[in-house]
Amino acid sequence: MKFPFEASLQEIQENPDPFVSAVFSCLESEFLLMPKGSGFIEYPVFECGYEALKKATSGFREFAGEPVYSTVISVPISLIVLRSMLGFTPSEWAYIATQRTGVEVTQGHARTLDRKIRMMPSAPLKVQGEAAARLKALVDSACQMLVEGAPDVEPDKLHRLDKADTRNGIQAVQNMAAMGVPYAMLLYERLLGRPFSSHRDSVSELVGDRLESAIEDLLARAGISYRKTKRAKRIEGFDQAPDFMIPSEFHPQVVIEAKFTEDDGTARDKVTRIQHLAELSSMGVPSGQARFEVIACIGGRGFGVRREDRKKMLLATGGKVFTLKVLDRLVEHSRLKDFRTG
Repeated sequence: MKFPFEASLQEIQENPDPFVSAVFSCLESEFLLMPKGSGFIEYPVFECGYEALKKATSGFREFAGEPVYSTVISVPISLIVLRSMLGFTPSEWAYIATQRTGVEVTQGHARTLDRKIRMMPSAPLKVQGEAAARLKALVDSACQMLVEGAPDVEPDKLHRLDKADTRNGIQAVQNMAAMGVPYAMLLYERLLGRPFSSHRDSVSELVGDRLESAIEDLLARAGISYRKTKRAKRIEGFDQAPDFMIPSEFHPQVVIEAKFTEDDGTARDKVTRIQHLAELSSMGVPSGQARFEVIACIGGRGFGVRREDRKKMLLATGGKVFTLKVLDRLVEHSRLKDFRTG
């Protein structure tokens, strides 16, 4: 099998399909495996918070703010359990708490608190002053909502508390705790929420970082000078900075886009980004020449769905498309070899 980076642009233009298939053959998907990342909560830890919250509410019969607040201070993971019962993100909870209590709970504070607890779920919280008031606002608003349950809404609307364990207020919570969740309802709510969705979102950057780390390691071993740009970094001449610029951002000769996605729609957007870089490279120079070489390093099943998108990517990069399986050939088959010193 011949890979596109081993072929000339003319070969790719005349018959791109075999090269598209070659790229597809070495794409790897990681949607079944996710990194735990820092702050991952193991079930026994979560269960500890659940039991502490259950005890503080007398088996979920009395959602009073003060006992729950005291429990959250001594067993912080119970705050994560409380948030899970609501089904809110930290930012959403902060907004609702501010509305209901009049205490300003910023989204940044809520996210930081949530992160702190997930990093040290067993360490008692030490809060005072404004931080204590914000924590109490979060707890009080949660207790109020869990007692009230889901309000009536228009037929074409769905309230976020309209879940099996919160629809009918405190009685619904008690029923769930006493008899266990009916499997069909559990599956239905899982359908609405996507299994592991919050965790997938929280570690999405770690999945992409694997590809970027592999590129960094390769460049370092080859002794190639490079600049890895930070997200949202502004680079003159680029409306969006590439992931890697060789040898520097001041006079780039090679740019590398490292893209990982499991979604074909997102993959299309990333292909468009790579095409745009190719257009920037040809601006202001004679036809057939380029200011810098564009390399695409890709991963994830998203890139394997649309053949036409892969053709566009091959033509835009002149065949310089690499996956993790063939990344060891990146330097040899690109202009990177001109900068190798190691």
